[in-house]
Amino acid sequence: MENTSEQKTEGTDTIETKNVSLALLAHVDAGKTTLAESILYHTGSIRKMGRVDHRDAFLDTDSMERARGITIFSKQAGFSLGEKNFTLLDTPGHVDFSAEMERTLQVLDYAVLLISGADGIQGHVQTLWRLLKQYKIPVFLFINKMDQEGTDRRVLLLELQKKLDERCVDFGGDRKREEVLEEIAMCEESVLEHYLEEGEISTPVIQSLIAERRLFPCYFGSALKSFGIKEFLEGMETYIQCPKYSADFGARIFKISRDDKGNRLTHMKITGGTLKVKQVLQGKDWEEKADQIRVYAGAGFRTVSEAPAGTVCAVTGLTKTFAGEGLGMEKEAVSPLLAPVLTYEIQLPKGCDVHRMLLQLRQLEEEEPQLHIVWNEALGEIHAQVMGEVQIEILKSLIQERFGVNVEFGSGSIVYKETITEPVEGIGHFEPLRHYAEVHLLLEPLERGKGLQFASDCSEDMLDRNWQRLVLTHLAEKNHRGVLAGADITDMKITLITGKAHIKHTEGGDFRQATYRAVRQGLKKAKSILLEPVYEYRLEIPQEAVGRAMTDIQKLCGTFQGPELEEDMAVLTGTAPVVTMSGYQREVISYTGGQGRLFCTLKGYEPCHNQEEVLAELAYDSEADVENPTGSVFCAHGAGFNVSWDKVEEYAHLESAKQKQEAQEAAVRMPGQSFSKLRLDEKELEEIFARTYGPVKRERNAFQKTVRRASFDSAQAKTGKKKQEKEKEYLLVDGYNIIFAWEDLNELAKVNLEGARSKLMDILCNYQGYKKCTLILVFDAYKVEGGQGAVQKYHNIHVVYTKEAETADQYIEKTVHEIGKKHHVTVATSDAMEQVIILGQGATRMSAQNLREEVELIKQEIREYYIENQKKSGSYLFEHASEDLAEVLEEVRLGRRKEIEEKTQ
Repeated sequence: MENTSEQKTEGTDTIETKNVSLALLAHVDAGKTTLAESILYHTGSIRKMGRVDHRDAFLDTDSMERARGITIFSKQAGFSLGEKNFTLLDTPGHVDFSAEMERTLQVLDYAVLLISGADGIQGHVQTLWRLLKQYKIPVFLFINKMDQEGTDRRVLLLELQKKLDERCVDFGGDRKREEVLEEIAMCEESVLEHYLEEGEISTPVIQSLIAERRLFPCYFGSALKSFGIKEFLEGMETYIQCPKYSADFGARIFKISRDDKGNRLTHMKITGGTLKVKQVLQGKDWEEKADQIRVYAGAGFRTVSEAPAGTVCAVTGLTKTFAGEGLGMEKEAVSPLLAPVLTYEIQLPKGCDVHRMLLQLRQLEEEEPQLHIVWNEALGEIHAQVMGEVQIEILKSLIQERFGVNVEFGSGSIVYKETITEPVEGIGHFEPLRHYAEVHLLLEPLERGKGLQFASDCSEDMLDRNWQRLVLTHLAEKNHRGVLAGADITDMKITLITGKAHIKHTEGGDFRQATYRAVRQGLKKAKSILLEPVYEYRLEIPQEAVGRAMTDIQKLCGTFQGPELEEDMAVLTGTAPVVTMSGYQREVISYTGGQGRLFCTLKGYEPCHNQEEVLAELAYDSEADVENPTGSVFCAHGAGFNVSWDKVEEYAHLESAKQKQEAQEAAVRMPGQSFSKLRLDEKELEEIFARTYGPVKRERNAFQKTVRRASFDSAQAKTGKKKQEKEKEYLLVDGYNIIFAWEDLNELAKVNLEGARSKLMDILCNYQGYKKCTLILVFDAYKVEGGQGAVQKYHNIHVVYTKEAETADQYIEKTVHEIGKKHHVTVATSDAMEQVIILGQGATRMSAQNLREEVELIKQEIREYYIENQKKSGSYLFEHASEDLAEVLEEVRLGRRKEIEEKTQ
């Protein structure tokens, strides 16, 4: 903007501008459009004040708005106060168009909350106040229509302080400055102390209090009669603080629309740096140029070559943007807090192409955030989710005007949602031939109104970062359906806890399928509940009708507080389900003779009051929903097969959180093996120690004893009986899986893979010496071109290198199949083999973590045994081991073999 002053603050990366975005918010019929006209007129932006009833308001540019006398779409205009340049955004006041209003909040610096002095604080005003608090927007209040009889400034201020915030302070009228300053000082303790000492509060301090939402200036007047307007404008000029913006480019998109020629417009606020024509903009999956930058004023606009920080503008040339999206440094998208609560079938005229109409409605959907289009493929029907009945009439007019099709809306129904009550793990697996992905998700319930949140708590050793990002993308890209009624899920945190990809066969679409199935499988296991939309209402009735009203509210399954008496009327407030409150307005008018008034505002979603009845009526079968499967696809013998949701955990290739917990608990309960039960002589123990800590140089003439177990001598020497032969045990170890699962080996493998293999082999040699099992270590060599495979003997273990095109998984599966029926076989890996083969053949699994724990236990017992034996036998074999053992163990972990050898020689 040509008249915008900019300067970069020294020593910071922020830019100070004189641009301020400001919106007018109000309940319907509070006079918001009239106030906007008055502001624009008194600041010289327009020459004549328009009126809603005259259908010539500057900001009511749409024919439907002028015909109905209400604001439907948010518009903007500019005005100046002193050196400050304001972008004024006029938003709808009717509750049915709350989503249009809410998306404007994303780009505001300040807001003006307009309240009708004749009506006081109505239900929708309190909803607006909550939204302003949620978005942390500083607020000026203007109490309008003070020219009407019965309005009392003092009473209205007390109501504001009681129902909105006690820090609402009257800034206008003929009040003495000292009185105003005293009330301002009471809003903040530090300000009060300064005021008591100095007797004054500076303008910058007041600006800061307002900007930080610790003070809410209130002005009283009449927009139609233009009194109080000048005072209000002077207050904004004095106390609004110009925001600071980042020097780096950023923008927040808040609206999509189309002009008269059909050009797609992306409305945004520049939140940092500068946007220039032909500048390349990037979204999550797109990159396009800004062809034209428009600054609108009512129905007209002017084009500019660049838009600095703080500018609200519309950009052409962008085809993939959406409301709430962030550009540049504004990376995160913003989801609206308000959502549609009613759904209607859109009934098309005979001969209309339903699929073409669906595409056209999708185009309308991206422009209207309060409209959700749902395609029911099974029935071939289009459904629209909306906020209320007024919106339906507007949509009918829009569809007729835009596409020339006269549609009707069927009977409405409630938009239900679902959530869970306890945490649960969901597992999804997708493995048809030459595809592979497995995803484990933790689903946790959140407080009401929190929506869906996504996170990752998965090690990159288990699943690469890019795959993790893809899983999170798939979680956020669609509305996941619950299993009770097929309704959208909400109020839930979904965390990726583990997953697996195949190095050769995994594609992006595999993780989409695995992710969707994991969500559904978790929901099938969880305890789900149905949620319904709930109104927060305010019912004003004559005092003699209170009994009837209370009885009605109870029948409607609602709650109430009060009644409170206001003059000759009684007021009931509370909550009630949307479905039961439908049509109650007409009853109130009937039994009060037209004196009663009912104000309803959507509060949010609460547990359904008649869940069983609703579910019986909807009759949703989660297993018959082929578009949202609950089971998974596994592979065996070269073909994929389906596994039902309740069997997925048995077939999964990765341990579930439950299995890990059970294994850890079992490990805690299992007593550690004692060396008193080992049949090892000194030579065997010495070999294990040497492999672990390096060779030991003995002193000359050192006295050596043969180490024997008393229990062994008494059991074997006295009886002369041989030890009873045990069943032969096999341990198969997936080498690379263990290497990449153990932190120290993984770090070593990054610089020396051969060194990591050698270190693992040494560790397992010691382990085998302890366990006395047949240990087979398998390394995956399927990518080695021309590899014929090899089997080597390394000390006391067998090391297998698979042949070309053969994975370690395949070798282990084959081996388990061959020996699993005759011998006890354990497979050590965190990549669980197909359960049908491993468990079906009598084999068991050991995770990489379990193996690590056993290895550490063995090392500890070796250490303790030798220290204890040295004390008892007087042997000097490991004379210095106890002194430097902690240091030696750390050096072993780091692989510093040479230093160990020097230390022990």
